[in-house]
Amino acid sequence: MKYLPIILLVLYLAAVWFFSLWRLRQDLDQRSTPLTHPRLVPMLDRLGRAMDLPPVRAHVYEVEPVNGLAAPDGRIFLTRGFIRKLDAGEVTPEELASVIAHELGHVAHGHARRRMIDFAGQNAIRMALAGVLGRIIPGLGVWIAGLVATAVAARLSRDDEFEADRFASALLIRAGLGTAPQISLFQKLDRLTGGRAGQAPAWLLSHPPVARRIAAIQSQEARWRQG
Repeated sequence: MKYLPIILLVLYLAAVWFFSLWRLRQDLDQRSTPLTHPRLVPMLDRLGRAMDLPPVRAHVYEVEPVNGLAAPDGRIFLTRGFIRKLDAGEVTPEELASVIAHELGHVAHGHARRRMIDFAGQNAIRMALAGVLGRIIPGLGVWIAGLVATAVAARLSRDDEFEADRFASALLIRAGLGTAPQISLFQKLDRLTGGRAGQAPAWLLSHPPVARRIAAIQSQEARWRQG
């Protein structure tokens, strides 16, 4: 049974993944409410009509960090922190519509399911490299293996973010909102974080640098208009 360790590793990683999903779902169920903000309901309607569907359903996740979330079961969330920014006039309904459109892109492209495969692959790479490099470079092998696995996972995550951005751009244009809210929100978020994300190597970032995301949106919109 030379493949038994591999089979056991796959089963272990699957169990860890499904347990984390279960915990996330429990937390979302307990700490969220339907999104009924009067300034956002028209945005949900416009996004739904742009897809020839009923109004988009979204929820408010009662945590303070500013973020959007696409749950593995397809539900879309904005955090309470984002809603507070809206009420304070720091973001607009159109900008939050761009967040919802982006999370819809993650759902449409099945990124949550892809993350499960990537999670297993990342850990398999880490363990294989750690075993090999640990013999060659004692003490540093495990650290290097972790760095390589993290870089691979970050690259895959960045690809997903670009893909969700493209979906959001197309949806926002079809909804008559254009890409301006998407771009302006990225610019605001970069200022809010003080540009700290740009201080880390780009190949270790799970999200692409803001400047690259904006450039990609502008480039693809120009191609669409030419076409």
